[in-house]
Amino acid sequence: MKIIVLNGSPKGKTSVTMQYINYIQKKFEQHELKIINISQRINNIEKNRKVFDNVINDIKSSDGIIWAFPLYVFTIHSNYQRFIELIFERNVKDVFKNKYTCLLATSIHFYDHTAINYMNSICDDLDMNYVDYFSPYMRDLQKEYTRKNLLMYAQNFFDIITNKSTTIKNYSKVNYNPISYIPEITQNKINTLNKKVIIVVDSLEDTNLKNMIDKFKNSFADNIELVNLKNDVSIIGGCLGCLQCGYNYKCIYEGKDDFIDFYNNKLKTADIIVFAGAIKYRHLSSTWKKFFDRGFFNTHTPSLSGKQMGFIISGALNQIPNLRQILEAYTQWQRSNLAGFITDEYDTSREIDTHLYDFACNLIKFSSMNYSRPATFLGVAGNKIFRDEVWGRIRFPFIADHKAYKAMNVYDFPHKDYKSRLMNFIFILMSKFPSIRKEIYTNKMKASMIEPLKKVVESEDI
Repeated sequence: MKIIVLNGSPKGKTSVTMQYINYIQKKFEQHELKIINISQRINNIEKNRKVFDNVINDIKSSDGIIWAFPLYVFTIHSNYQRFIELIFERNVKDVFKNKYTCLLATSIHFYDHTAINYMNSICDDLDMNYVDYFSPYMRDLQKEYTRKNLLMYAQNFFDIITNKSTTIKNYSKVNYNPISYIPEITQNKINTLNKKVIIVVDSLEDTNLKNMIDKFKNSFADNIELVNLKNDVSIIGGCLGCLQCGYNYKCIYEGKDDFIDFYNNKLKTADIIVFAGAIKYRHLSSTWKKFFDRGFFNTHTPSLSGKQMGFIISGALNQIPNLRQILEAYTQWQRSNLAGFITDEYDTSREIDTHLYDFACNLIKFSSMNYSRPATFLGVAGNKIFRDEVWGRIRFPFIADHKAYKAMNVYDFPHKDYKSRLMNFIFILMSKFPSIRKEIYTNKMKASMIEPLKKVVESEDI
C-alpha cells in the first residue's frame, strides 16, 4: 500500500522523527512510505500552487497518512500549522475525508500530549479515520523495547487499513456563533501606576478581536502600546531547529529580522503582556505559533518571569480545552502570572465590556502587588522535565540553560535535602517494628503532617 508521510520537521530528512519512519520503511518493504517535507518546504508549498496541488494529489492517491513531527513549543512547528491552515483555506478538506491516519511524534515528553490532542482534533475535523499515535522520547529508537512497539504500532496501522476497520472520533466539531461585539459601556479610566503594558496581536482583521482590543486599550488613562506581529515586526522565517542558540542564546536570525530586538526590548521590559488573537482551526494562528517557536532562542530558560500575562481571544476557547491548557502552561513555564482569558463567547456586548474592564483592573492590581499564584502540575512537572534533561542528556548543546539553571537554583534535586533523608531513614527503620508502625500510622501521622504548618500559623501576630 501507499502511505504518505507528512514530515513536520523544518530539518527535512535529517530530522530525528524521520529516523523512526525510516526504520518502519526498512521493516515493511512491501509498503511504500513516501515522505513529503512539509515544514522544510512550506514557503514553496504556499506560494507555488502547483507544488501544493502535487502534495494534495499524493494524499488523494494514498491508502493512509502518517503525520510525523517533532514537538515545537507545546505543539507542532509553525510551518506545519501553516500547512493545516492551507488545507482549510483552500478548501481541500474532502481529500482527507475517510483517509486512515496516525500520528508519530518525537520529543523529550514536554507537552507531547497537547501536540497529540491538537493533531487528533485536526484529523477529526477533516473527517479522517484516526487510528493511533506513537510518541517516543527522541532517542528511544536505540532501545529494543521501543523498536518492537514501533513495529507493532505500524503493523496495527497497516492492518486497520487492510481490514477497513472502523475508528472512533475523539473530538466534536466546534460550534462557534459569536455575537457582533460593539462596546457599549463607558467606565472610569484606569491609572496604569507607571506599569508598562503591551498588547501583542497577530492581526486586526477579526472585527470582534479589534473591538475588544480597542475597548481594553481605552480602559486606561495612559496610552497602551499595541504591536501587530504582521505589520510592526519583521519575522522572515520560523525556527530552524538548528540549536545554535543553545550555547549563548544567540539565534541564527540575529540581525536579519526584527524579532529578537522586539522580544528583548519590548516584551522583556514590559510589566504586563496581553496576547490577543483569533482562533484558527483549534489554535491561535500560525503567525502566533511562529512567535512562540522563535521565542525558543531563549531555549529552556524562562525569559518573561515575574510578569502579568493575559489573553484576549476571539473564538470558541471554552470548546477547546487543549488550547487553554497550552496557554496556561506557557505562562507557568515562563514563571509569570496568568491574569485570565477574555473571549467573545458571551450573549451581550455589555458582558464583554465588563469582563474586559475587570481584566484590565486586575492586571494593574496584580502587577502592583507583585502577585503570582503557585504553579500547578502544568508548570511544576514541565519545569522538572527541563531540569532533569538539562542536567543530564541535553546539557550539551544547551550550555546556556545549564549556566542559567545553576544561577536560578533550578537544580533542587531531593538528594540535597539531607534533613529529609535522615528523617526518612529513621522512620523507615522504626516502621519495621509492628507496634511502632501501628502507633505512627494510627495515632501520629495526621497530626505530624500539620505540625510544622500550625507553628507558622501560631507564630504570626494578629
